[in-house]
Amino acid sequence: MALSRGLRCCQKVFSWIPVLIITSVVLWSYYAYVFQLCLFTLTNTFEKVAYLLVFHVCFVMFSWTYWKSIFTPPASPCKKFQLSYSDKERYEMEERPDAQKQILVEIAKKLPIFTRAQSGAIRFCDRCQVLKPDRCHHCSVCETCVLKMDHHCPWVNNCVGFSNYKFFLLFLSYSMLYCIFIAATVFQYFLKFWVGDLPNGPAKFHVLFLMFVALMFFVSLMFLFGYHCWLVAKNRSTLEAFSAPVFVGGPDRNGFNVGVRRNLQQVFGEDRSQGTANNTYVAWFSFSFFILFSNGHYFPLKNVSESQNPLLANEEMWEESDDCSDEGSLGESLKF
Repeated sequence: MALSRGLRCCQKVFSWIPVLIITSVVLWSYYAYVFQLCLFTLTNTFEKVAYLLVFHVCFVMFSWTYWKSIFTPPASPCKKFQLSYSDKERYEMEERPDAQKQILVEIAKKLPIFTRAQSGAIRFCDRCQVLKPDRCHHCSVCETCVLKMDHHCPWVNNCVGFSNYKFFLLFLSYSMLYCIFIAATVFQYFLKFWVGDLPNGPAKFHVLFLMFVALMFFVSLMFLFGYHCWLVAKNRSTLEAFSAPVFVGGPDRNGFNVGVRRNLQQVFGEDRSQGTANNTYVAWFSFSFFILFSNGHYFPLKNVSESQNPLLANEEMWEESDDCSDEGSLGESLKF
């Protein structure tokens, strides 16, 4: 018992190593760009001020979204999806698998659950003792069921899912912007140091290495960001891209695809107080994030509208304030 606890503690400590690596590289890049390049190498005051201003905007946006990706806790199913004491007792007392499946089917009739396991049964997590909402999966690292789980990312030491997926996407986009800005502004001084037009000194190593690191990270991030943009446009998670969600009618990779604009709104939200689409697009990439259409427990389907489903048309039929009180705080955490 003590050994397993010790192993878990070591695992938690070592899981922060990728985050520390990224943080160390970013802090070094800050020192190299601000001090070695801008303060010690640049001589033009206007150029120096302009570089520092834009750099700090990129740095703040990158740091904030990275922080939110790391420290936004994964959202888990609310109490309504947990088995009641009587249902749990009835489920555990039943030894026949078919009868257990039927018990779960009866419970799921009161919930907006459309996806099924590969066997066609209601998806149930034995560890968390919950009926899994659509797109919800159990993360073995976080040891909990995560709403709309995409993947567990070691570089943020967190599970990327419903609660922080948009922060993760913005982190990727601002990381690319951060890298390309550094590479673009450092390039001319990189050439000058390379051909010997500028004197050798500590700044030479930092500027040369800064150029290589920025380009290396930009190329790797470009492919990752492009892949996730494709996933968002198709309204798929990384898990769903590898294994199509199963519905009553069978597997369907496009089951949650409701159009590019609505797919984007499911990730980034919408400013309903602003009437124009342009304001919404600008807000998606600024600090003004808005409440999402869904609370993570159900998502619009390609072939089923809310008006056709009584559970979604009248949400109060399945959701009570005392059972899903945590969703209010979740909604608040998705905007700042």
